[in-house]
Amino acid sequence: MGVTDEQQQRNRRLTAWRRSGKVLARMSADHTLAERLAALAADAGTVHDLGEWTDVYGDGVVAEAERRTADLLGMEAAAFFPTGTMAQQVALRCWAGRTGDRAVALHPLSHPEVHERGALTSVSGLRTVHPTTAPRLPTADEIRDFPEPFGTLMLELPLRDAGFVLPSWEELKAVVAAARERDAVVHLDGARLWECTSHLGRGLPEIAALADSVYVSFYKSLDGLSGAVLAGPESLIEEARTWRHRYGGQLFQQYPAALSALLGLERELPRLPSYVAQAKVVAGALAGGFEGSEVPWCRVHPEPPHTHQFRVWLPYPAEVLDEASVRQAEETGVTLFRRWFDAPAGPPGLSFTEVTVAAPGLEWTAGDVRGAVADFVERLA
Repeated sequence: MGVTDEQQQRNRRLTAWRRSGKVLARMSADHTLAERLAALAADAGTVHDLGEWTDVYGDGVVAEAERRTADLLGMEAAAFFPTGTMAQQVALRCWAGRTGDRAVALHPLSHPEVHERGALTSVSGLRTVHPTTAPRLPTADEIRDFPEPFGTLMLELPLRDAGFVLPSWEELKAVVAAARERDAVVHLDGARLWECTSHLGRGLPEIAALADSVYVSFYKSLDGLSGAVLAGPESLIEEARTWRHRYGGQLFQQYPAALSALLGLERELPRLPSYVAQAKVVAGALAGGFEGSEVPWCRVHPEPPHTHQFRVWLPYPAEVLDEASVRQAEETGVTLFRRWFDAPAGPPGLSFTEVTVAAPGLEWTAGDVRGAVADFVERLA
């Protein structure tokens, strides 16, 4: 079977990003198999005794990742899952059984609604309702006045498909209080919860304490290979382990994912606040660079960013922006933007990209960003 055009384009992008000497972030998928395996073998011994036996069905290093995560979140217990999709489905299914209400209130842009092919309904038999369609988390009044009953409120922090947006701490507390007034339980989709502390001004245990259960991911911000944890009360987690087995998530061995999770907690988690701070510098310089260019308009959202990730919108088709981005990387060794996507709604010719600032991005000055913008714009002509 030959290589498709899409595979060729992907290989071209990966090669350009990997060869770039200046990037805002290095993603785990940008590395070869040999590189990832070698890095894990070299570093894993700093976070766990590699002389131990391998895990079997969730003991050993997997149990250690569970304990460490529960402690960080201030929760009673935690269960390791192969995917966040499974962890979240199990959590919401368990709460539906306990509340007697299979309706889950969440945002229509939340991960289960956009990226899971209707799994909550088709696999778990749940029903979703939407207290708001605005591109932000619901307000306390929207929760309090919503006309339909629901047993669980799910809040995605940050709301990725609205631009990685967060409420303020006071707004978040008010939303949770409004759900409590309705006798609903609260579950946090915290796939990216790790980087929310700066904007909310609170530590992880205080944020997690607002909810009855929390799901966190290890690969999105912590550079893990895969894996997620569901944390909450001991009784819920015991029930979740049963459903995990039923859903096919009781894997024989998961030590590579668990070791990479421990490495992420040890190395990346303490650095996230610096990434968030630098993202504000990068976003401001991007906006300023485009403002002084020949590009008709640019929108950075949110400005300033709430986390170390944000969106940039430009009035060009995605294929044009993709070509300019990859050419810049190939010709200059600078990767400013990665993938562009056509707007899901609105007039044609409008696109956005997601910008992530991680360790390599700490080296960029505002002048570096503005210079890269000017170079990128030249390739749009």
